[in-house]
Order: sequence, then C-alpha cells, then structure tokens
Amino acid sequence: MAGQIEEVKVGEKIKQVREDKALRLEDVAKRTGLAPSVLSQIENHMVSPPLGTLIRLAKALEVPVGLFFAEEPEEPFCLVRAQERKVVSRFASTEGLNYGYAYESLGYAKKNRRMEPFVVTLNPPEVPQVDPNQHAGEEFIFVLEGEVEIILGDHNDVLRPGDSIYYDSNIPHVVKCYGDKQARIVAVIWPGEEMMIF
Repeated sequence: MAGQIEEVKVGEKIKQVREDKALRLEDVAKRTGLAPSVLSQIENHMVSPPLGTLIRLAKALEVPVGLFFAEEPEEPFCLVRAQERKVVSRFASTEGLNYGYAYESLGYAKKNRRMEPFVVTLNPPEVPQVDPNQHAGEEFIFVLEGEVEIILGDHNDVLRPGDSIYYDSNIPHVVKCYGDKQARIVAVIWPGEEMMIF
C-alpha cells in the first residue's frame, strides 16, 4: 500500500505559483528571508523545504500551504485514504542525502482550512542538524511510534509513543528522531491568522 503513495515535487508548484504572480526569485527572497540560491534549489528539487519554510513561502506567495500539494481545493471536507497521501521527502541535494524526515499531507483537498495535518516519518539524518525552525502559528505533535527529540528554545525533551506536545511555532524548534531508529508522528500546524487565505 505504501508503494502507491504519490511523491509530490513541491518545488514545481512553488515555481509555478511564483511565475503566475510574476515574481522574481529576488522578490520572494525579500519576503521570506531565504537566499535566492536556496529558493532556486527548492524550485529545482535540489532541496525539499522543511514544513516551516513551506509556511513562509506560502505566506510570501499569498496562497494556502496545501496548494503546494494539490490543485486549488474545492470541497468542504477532505477524505484521504492511506494510499492517497501525498509525500514529500526532504533531501539535502541531488545526491539524495537524507535530512531526516519525509512528510505526508493529510488535508490538501479541503478548502478554507485553518490547519495543515501531516504524518511525518523521522529518520536518523545523514547530514548535520539544520538550524531550528521558527514561524508564525502553532504546532501539535503526537508520537505514533519510536522516540522523538524536541528542542524548543532552551528546552530539550524526548517523546515516546502516546506522548504529545503543543507549542507556539515562533519558538525556535527542532523535531527529530531520538537515537538511530525511525519514528512516526502526526503533526498539525496552524500557520496563524495572517496566513488564513480563502
């Protein structure tokens, strides 16, 4: 069943939206604080952005985050069967170095949504830890399996199956598997009122 899950190339969608809005890489760079070279790598599938970066890009492009996973949603509900999830793997480069996680969008087809739900698979990363994420909104994480290390500012903790955490996303945060075993979580992101675009 997992082999039927569709892999999404969010870079193509980001580039399409940017071009549809007649924006240059430099324009989006100014709005997001990301370097034009990083944006180019995202658009050309050399780097898949973490969820926090997707939120910043959506805000800069004035579109819902879910638009990066599907066409403009039209339904008041979204039913996603296990084999219909849209997965994005995060790689460091075209060499395929793993940053440590892949995420599957669960709500991409619901219109007027205020939350973005994902199933996230965390793997031991092959590259050094990236900088903490920080963006508007709130996040909720529930551990399904494995152990998850979470760093929130100066707070560091390990979560186990059944544990959850809910926090403001403007706190610098890192979420990664703890140790050398895979973990899976449900992550629900509310990107904040300023991101509510209907």
